[in-house]
Amino acid sequence: MNAPAIVILGAGALATARRIQALYVGRGEHAEATVATDCLVHALQGRVEADVPYTELGAHLRELYARGTPIVALCAAGIVIRCLAPLLSNKGAEPPVLAVAEDGSAVVPLLGGLAGVNVMARDIAAALAVQPAITTSGELRFGTCVLNPPEGYALADLAQGKRFVSDLLAGESTRIEGDAPWLDDAQLPRSDSARLAIRVTPRAWDGQPDELVIHPRSVVAAVVIDDASAQPNAHAADAIVERVRAALNAHGLAARSLAGLLAPSASMADPALAQAATLLEVPLRFADASAEHGGPRAAALLHAALRIPHETLHDGAHSGIALAVTPLALDPATIGRARGRLSVIGLGPGRAELMVPAARTALSEATDILGYDTYVKMAGPLRADQRVHGSDNREEMQRARHAFELASEGRAVVMVSSGDPGVFAMAAAVLEALEASRNDAWAAVELSIVPGVSAALATAAQAGAPLGHDFCMLSLSDNLKPWAIIEARLRHAAQADLVMALYNPISRARPWQLDKALDIVREYRAPSTLVVLGRDIGRPGGTLRTLTLGELRSVDVDMRTMVIVGSSLTRKFACGNDGAQWVYTPRWYEPAALTQASDPPPPSA
Repeated sequence: MNAPAIVILGAGALATARRIQALYVGRGEHAEATVATDCLVHALQGRVEADVPYTELGAHLRELYARGTPIVALCAAGIVIRCLAPLLSNKGAEPPVLAVAEDGSAVVPLLGGLAGVNVMARDIAAALAVQPAITTSGELRFGTCVLNPPEGYALADLAQGKRFVSDLLAGESTRIEGDAPWLDDAQLPRSDSARLAIRVTPRAWDGQPDELVIHPRSVVAAVVIDDASAQPNAHAADAIVERVRAALNAHGLAARSLAGLLAPSASMADPALAQAATLLEVPLRFADASAEHGGPRAAALLHAALRIPHETLHDGAHSGIALAVTPLALDPATIGRARGRLSVIGLGPGRAELMVPAARTALSEATDILGYDTYVKMAGPLRADQRVHGSDNREEMQRARHAFELASEGRAVVMVSSGDPGVFAMAAAVLEALEASRNDAWAAVELSIVPGVSAALATAAQAGAPLGHDFCMLSLSDNLKPWAIIEARLRHAAQADLVMALYNPISRARPWQLDKALDIVREYRAPSTLVVLGRDIGRPGGTLRTLTLGELRSVDVDMRTMVIVGSSLTRKFACGNDGAQWVYTPRWYEPAALTQASDPPPPSA
């Protein structure tokens, strides 16, 4: 089960929220790597500082619910019900939803009876030293939800399950066939001669109305595609899914008993395999068959990857499919290894709500996080089980190579940049390292570049729209390119009357470059040209200032300042009683302006 989102409205609920959060974080520190522990407190923006801000409760709860995120809402139950009511349709697919009193005096499970909401309610209530308000009949009578087997097990048919529980509540008894240790302490009415039976088996349910069938996820399907003999479209995901399902059917195994797909490491980058695993709703793992095993390649793959007792079933000599059936449900994380992932993300300018959701998702799923120390700290809060690899800001290529090494071991790696990773940041270094490596293991890593809000865009948005027309971004740092190149580009940009966003404008090691750059720009721009200075925009203490090119001095700027030099058309105006000023560059362009911009202003300008 995913860790819950703890949602609060006001500061009065924060202490209780932190107690609930500690329950899940503490559990995660001692759990297996597959247990999610990214339990965060979501708070209404402007009322209380927590981990994740939101602006409107109803929309936020519906978004979490739609993503399948368990919800612990510290507010009145009625509020939660009204917010989620439009989405309530499929009981079998809903995540757990609980309402908890702000002071922790009541824990009320609302939704997700088949997703473990009552288990969560008991755990949270125990941590808060109160009794949970559980109203589920079967749960109260038997002390467990028979229709909610633990992780690694799946109910064959929900409708049949409901009829089964109804019969038990009406006074019938049952017997248990198969291994179901989670029911050992349940107060079920049992009899060896009972008409009803709870069967735990990977075999497909035959429709018997007096059975509650639970499938252990104990079957692994090895998939090997022989390129030499493959038919057209044999790599397509639908074809793989059809062959796996045919193999399961041929041996009388239930589709819900499938624990995962296993494929050769050489096929790691095959998109059809990844799509097939998604369609089958199982993890995809990889391994290499040892020569000593011999036999069909798929069967050899299973023997190489599985270190536990299993029965190997073949589905024809040319199917490329072999099935392994283990005695008990198995953890897919123990089979071979996953395809490694490297996500290069941008944190945005610094404020949590300006980080794009895809970047936050990548961080929550990461096993390893790399980046410049300052940026890694900005990426928090991080989980205790996540490995952090901070480094100096000048070690970009070493950092990129380290990220690929970790990801090629099957880990989920995130490379952190500020702003946008593709703007004077780590995306280019990562791609450069990959191109230079000629490393097949690195090439097999699932690489994604997640965009972010750059410093130029954040500063421009706070000022208004100075980048409303054509603009360019230039770095004044000559650490990685000659100053002569910077001068030439400044001159061309200034002559073309482009708005210029200047990164890395000045530092203690480069104290003179900004003055030189401004001298070049002043050859082509009038002293009245507007300039926007944004320092630490999106971070605590951020400041915004608008002045003219004639007024600008290098002492007004430091390394943490974004400098936006307007074009000849950039303008500002005041608006409202508070005297707010807006800066923008119109989207139209006067032909005369381009003619005027091609020559420097006269000395008297």
